Amino acid sequence: MFAVEVRDHVMIAHSFKGDLFGPAQALHGATFVIDAAFLAETLDENGVVIDIGRAHEALKEVLGPLNYKNLDEVPEFKGVNTTTEFLTKHVHDHLSQAARDDRLGRPGGELHAIRVTISESHVARAWYEAKI
Repeated sequence: MFAVEVRDHVMIAHSFKGDLFGPAQALHGATFVIDAAFLAETLDENGVVIDIGRAHEALKEVLGPLNYKNLDEVPEFKGVNTTTEFLTKHVHDHLSQAARDDRLGRPGGELHAIRVTISESHVARAWYEAKI
């Protein structure tokens, strides 16, 4: 399996509902580092998985509306705990759409899967991987 991975980051604020979250129920900030890996079983005729520049632009497009935002105030997240795990799937869904729309420099049907990893600190991260 071949992979190309791109990285970006966002600075957000959010809070969680539920006793499980203890002090994180209060509004708090986080800087998330997001890695998006695009996987393919073969290289294309150019010898690549996808175009790295286009992949990075697609990731920036997904993250732009979240950067410097209070996620509690983002309408599409209303009533949702925007956990690291939840956000991995959110990013994955948008990148998968970019692949299906053939915006990554290779037909999306030729890709095997996308894995999105979000590091919330140097000791904790979550990831979501699925076929496109």
